[in-house]
Amino acid sequence: MEHLEEIIKNCQQQDSRSQEVLYRKYYPAFYALCKCFFSDPHDVLTAVNNGMLRVFKNINQYNPDKGDFFNWCYTIIRNAALTLIRDKKSKLTYELTEHLQEAGTDNPFRKLEWKDIYYYLGQLPQNTRCVCSLYYLEGFSIKEIAAAIDMKEGTVKWHLKECRSKLKSILEQPKTKISG
Repeated sequence: MEHLEEIIKNCQQQDSRSQEVLYRKYYPAFYALCKCFFSDPHDVLTAVNNGMLRVFKNINQYNPDKGDFFNWCYTIIRNAALTLIRDKKSKLTYELTEHLQEAGTDNPFRKLEWKDIYYYLGQLPQNTRCVCSLYYLEGFSIKEIAAAIDMKEGTVKWHLKECRSKLKSILEQPKTKISG
C-alpha cells in the first residue's frame, strides 16, 4: 500500500489508480458525512462523487502546511453536499415569516453513538435533517446554515425546532437496540 503522500503526488499527476485508492480509502467516512444530509442513497452517492471530483480537480491546491489532507477533503465533500442541497432547493417548500425563538443549544445527539445518530436523522424530513446535521454535527451557526443552503434564518430556526420536537419523543423513550 502506498503512503498517503505518494498517493496525493500521483493524484496530482492524474494517475487513475491512485485516484481509485484515495477514493476507496475515504469513501466510508465521506459516505457517512453525506448520509447526515440526505435520506436517498442516490443523493448521498451523488454528493460523495461530486465532492471527490472536486478533490481530484483541485488536488494541486492542497497545502500540507495548512492542515491535514483528510480535513481538506472533508470540507470539499461537505461543500459538495451543500451545493447539491442548494441545487435541489426548488423542492423546498417551507418559508416562515414569523419570528421564532433562537434555537436552543442543547444537542440531542451528544450522548449517542453514530449508528443511533444516523437512525434518528433518518426519521427526519430531508430539509430538517440537513439543518439538524449542519447545526448539531457540523457546528454551523444559524446564520451560516442560512447562507450555505440559501434559506431564511427563520426557516432554519423552524427546522431546528421541528428536529427537537420530532426527536423529543423518540429520545425520551427507553433506548431500544437499533439493528444495523
